[in-house]
Amino acid sequence: MPRTTPATLALRKLGLAFRLHTYIYDSSAESTGMQAAEALGVEPARVLKTLMTEVDGLPICVVLPADCEVSMKKLAAALAGKSANMMQPADAERLTGYHVGGISPFGQKKRVPVLIERAALSNTTVFVNGGQRGLQIEIDPNDAAIATGAAAHALTA
Repeated sequence: MPRTTPATLALRKLGLAFRLHTYIYDSSAESTGMQAAEALGVEPARVLKTLMTEVDGLPICVVLPADCEVSMKKLAAALAGKSANMMQPADAERLTGYHVGGISPFGQKKRVPVLIERAALSNTTVFVNGGQRGLQIEIDPNDAAIATGAAAHALTA
């Protein structure tokens, strides 16, 4: 598996420290984030999933723990919007340049606003998709927020 992706290139360009971890990706898993946590032997709260959403029709990247669900109401409120919904998978792939199951908040083809679950910032390190199915980036969550320009909010249901 190649270990260079737009995500790893973006982090290297910023000079941020990170470690790569690979695992066998299971396309039939109900939750890729939970599957990654189990495969890597880490708590699901430390594995952050990347969701592509829309708030009032505008694309928004949401990063939150694998064992949590995003509250669309809280997401819309965080951006003073009226409504939020999940982006269609084909639209997410076109916008990010990544395949669903491998979408990273780093190095996306088109830069969009990023929101990160505030609680995730309390971890020493977190695991974030590396831009490829089966590749996770272990990074300080505050560095992840800096790299994406993320705003921290309480976003979980």
